[in-house]
Amino acid sequence: MRTLLITGPGGAGRTTIAAATALTAAREGTRTLLLGTDPTDTLGAALGTPVTGPAPTPVAPDLTVWRPDPATGFRAGLTALQDRATTALDLLGAARLDPEELTPLPGAAELALLRALRDAALADDAHELVVVDLPPSPGALALLSLPGELRRYLRRLLPPERQAARALRPVLGRLAGVPMPAEALYEAAARWDLELAATEAVVADHDTVVRLVAEPSPAGLDAVRATTLGLALHGLRTDVLVANRVFPEPTADTRLAGVVAQQRKAVDEWRESYDVRTVDHLGRDPRGTDDLAALAVPAVNTRQRTATVEWPVVDRIAEDGVLVWHIPLPGAVREDLDLIRRGDELVVTAGQFRRIVPLPSGLRRCTVSGAGLRDGELRIRFAPDPGLWPAGR
Repeated sequence: MRTLLITGPGGAGRTTIAAATALTAAREGTRTLLLGTDPTDTLGAALGTPVTGPAPTPVAPDLTVWRPDPATGFRAGLTALQDRATTALDLLGAARLDPEELTPLPGAAELALLRALRDAALADDAHELVVVDLPPSPGALALLSLPGELRRYLRRLLPPERQAARALRPVLGRLAGVPMPAEALYEAAARWDLELAATEAVVADHDTVVRLVAEPSPAGLDAVRATTLGLALHGLRTDVLVANRVFPEPTADTRLAGVVAQQRKAVDEWRESYDVRTVDHLGRDPRGTDDLAALAVPAVNTRQRTATVEWPVVDRIAEDGVLVWHIPLPGAVREDLDLIRRGDELVVTAGQFRRIVPLPSGLRRCTVSGAGLRDGELRIRFAPDPGLWPAGR
């Protein structure tokens, strides 16, 4: 199964392109699932068919659309959590919340989408392609990094190694006179970790790529540059940049001449770094499958695999006595970069984006000796720690 994540700056026609891409793939005979998160059902408006509901909605041959309901999953998850934490709630004298009074908290829609994406990947041969209409780029990057961040928080709060002492918890509970964390809590944490890992694996899979949608303009140039940096920091791949709502040339309307020239300049600049496909402006907001079919969106090759983004570690011990970690960060500015080594993790900040990454095993036995940005690539130098490095290496 191939997964296509579509994002871009807000207002660039991201949802319309996602719907048109899914419809085009379905009409070519590819079994396609289109996922969305917008609470106002913009996907349904673009397709001309409401897609709100608890289950996926077939809207055309080989095309199913689903906008997961965050309320259902939120209520079910919190009810299950209350059931597992009954002992602690009773100890505190806390009153349980009824499912009918629960309102989804911020982030519930994102979690519902990630769960749907994971379930689609686990479904055997149900779909050949999943197209995901992500939020605008800053929110999309936060959403895609959410599984990894939640796993890190979960392991910090309930370290797996502490489960080795679970046989002692009843004894400790009697000695202390208070209930100890129940076995069910650790079992739930392990289950959540597996579910988050499965979602993380879908995002990191070599058959998952990101497609950017932006209007060719000065603001679009800035937004795409920032988004590309954020994607690179998270190791995500971009297959195509869709320049949307492009006015045809030449135009008889002299009032549009300046806009056309501006768009041409932006597209030419993008073509220096991206595989750019242009989608013409229809002269109206696309509504319904006929309008979507009129948009010349780029096709999706469900059989072609995209090369993974590598962060190689280069062994230069023989020449310079160091190992060098190469991290591609196109568009990064030296003044906006920051690095912090914290235990076996490296905190990398690039502009408005930040990522905490575990160090490869060899680099954990080293100290950071320097870093530099060169040709859109961050190169971090690690010197072996004599106390940890294997003798004779």
